[in-house]
Amino acid sequence: MLDLDYSAEQVMLKETVRDVLARECPLSVVRELEDDPIGYPPSLWATFQELDLVGILLPEEYGGSGMSLIEGVAIYEELGRALAPTPHLVSAVIAGGAIAKGGSETMKAELLPGIAAGTSIYSVAWLEPENGFGPKGIEVAATPSGDGFTISGVKRHVAFAKAADHVVVVARTGAGAEDVDLFVVATDAPGVSMRQQTTIASDCQYEVRFDGVAVRAEDRIGAAQTGWAIFERVLREAWILSGALAVGGAQYALEITVQYAKDRKQFDKPLGAFQSLAHYMADDATNLDGAEQLVHEAAWASAAGRPITQLAPMAKLFACRTFRDMTANSQQIFGGIGFTVEFDIQLYFRRAKALQLSWADDRTLTDAIAAAILD
Repeated sequence: MLDLDYSAEQVMLKETVRDVLARECPLSVVRELEDDPIGYPPSLWATFQELDLVGILLPEEYGGSGMSLIEGVAIYEELGRALAPTPHLVSAVIAGGAIAKGGSETMKAELLPGIAAGTSIYSVAWLEPENGFGPKGIEVAATPSGDGFTISGVKRHVAFAKAADHVVVVARTGAGAEDVDLFVVATDAPGVSMRQQTTIASDCQYEVRFDGVAVRAEDRIGAAQTGWAIFERVLREAWILSGALAVGGAQYALEITVQYAKDRKQFDKPLGAFQSLAHYMADDATNLDGAEQLVHEAAWASAAGRPITQLAPMAKLFACRTFRDMTANSQQIFGGIGFTVEFDIQLYFRRAKALQLSWADDRTLTDAIAAAILD
């Protein structure tokens, strides 16, 4: 039976994470970390380690908690609400998830405990200059060399790359569209270099260059040319959690906008008394409720072992679009001061746009939904 309400334990988890974020990562810390080369507060990561929150979605036999995406969404709504900068998604969800789903038993036993404990941080080197989100956009090549491979090329938008000790590199190993493999590469390996990028969200992203980087055959995740299939499975989970980030951020953005509309007066009455502005907020509240339900349904389907091929892209598409549109409306309600750095709404507006473009843009998600419907 479909039940989208959180259990008492899941509510407690949300409250715990909210308390931790209020203490370790208020918006003042978020502001301080804009364009920071490391990009996240070490004290917050240490607290996540102490509370066993890093490996919450990873298998228990490798040091994780083995929880479902429902618990993941509960946590990520709070991360989104606080705009908390953390490598959790790239390290413990995408990189760790790829290793858990496709890695050999030896690889999982060697790598996952460190990822789950948070003592080892991984990132993901996927997107390339001028290329798209699909497998055809992978041109960085892993060329056979001796008993292993040599990787050469450029990746962009590699989150928290300087803080990471390893990256999972998505590389081409054949001429076919999906002849792609995933490789675990140490960030201090010879031939790896990086340059920090500037983004609309002022978050922590890097361009990473691979100049003849040697990797062993056992550094490949999964069998030959199965990398894209593994990566797609992990991306679907990341899309749902991205939707949860959007929901949490949108909830807080709407709260501060509604409060401002009550407090700010124009022509001797509060802004919220003007019908056009009230309708903006009514539409936003309606869309937000729909986004929340869609994200929760996708998480429930995953936890129940049901297909998320359609629900995952729908959750990210609608939730991230709602977050972006809501914060754009909020900017109009705040007026010119909403664009100034002193006001928090601009933090949410900029991150909403960045999140909408991260891990799949609207066109890619729409294509994925259409394929799930038509195929």
